[in-house]
Amino acid sequence: MPELPEVETIKNELLPCVIGQRFTRVAIFDTEMISGLSPDEFRRNLTGKTIDGLDRRGKYLIFNLVGTQALIMHFRMTGTLLLNPGKSVSFVRAIFDLSNNSRLVFVDARRLGLIWLVEDITSVVGRLGVEPLSDRFTPSVLQWQLGQHHVPVKAALLDQSIIAGIGNMYADEALFAAGIHPLSKTDLLSGKDVRKLYHAIREVLWFAIGHKGASVDTYVRPSGRLGRAQLDFKVAHRHGGACLVCGTPVQRIMVRNRGTYFCPRCQTLSPGLFGTGTKRRLF
Repeated sequence: MPELPEVETIKNELLPCVIGQRFTRVAIFDTEMISGLSPDEFRRNLTGKTIDGLDRRGKYLIFNLVGTQALIMHFRMTGTLLLNPGKSVSFVRAIFDLSNNSRLVFVDARRLGLIWLVEDITSVVGRLGVEPLSDRFTPSVLQWQLGQHHVPVKAALLDQSIIAGIGNMYADEALFAAGIHPLSKTDLLSGKDVRKLYHAIREVLWFAIGHKGASVDTYVRPSGRLGRAQLDFKVAHRHGGACLVCGTPVQRIMVRNRGTYFCPRCQTLSPGLFGTGTKRRLF
């Protein structure tokens, strides 16, 4: 799934090619991906609009248009956006032609991606939590957010209303970097552990952005090239492989129906952090 680093990479690589360009033709091949409007309304309202800016919120890519509207894309499990693909492409769901003769192609093998054309961006992304790479995200904010819940910390990191943009891969990597077991209860983490997790989240995400995201499944950059972040994964998608720190085999468990990778030696689970009943606040 494209997570924050993948969507940030898509945004960064599209930015110089799309700013100031008009949508000259819009072709929708999968009508189910359009949310809130009929496909005809969507095509009619978007055609002729000029792109004024490109942003990311969590895992959402946002085209700010001249005027009051915004085009928002969510790639979900297998979607991505290609720029001027030079060969036949499978699983094409939509094509957007621009006034500079560029072409954006939305591909999505599992047909889960969604697109909106809205007047109010908050109608789509308004419930997202804090951006983990923003100045608003601090150790104190993370400590307060986690303290409101009594759930496995892995589940909390995947809750987009708590922190926006972190998905399965980078949650596993951040927890490993912080030395925290994924089943540790959020409200029982010490202040020291929360600070370690804060720094791990930011370091893991910045590293992945610097390496253009992780191509572990269907994600490719707009150019069609692969990301490289997966080459440095310590635990994610490494079930049975030796931990790069201690040599213990990486384990895989399910946390809230999500496959979760961790090192049982580097990320031990103490009885106190698992929680046995009465909720106890440390902050």
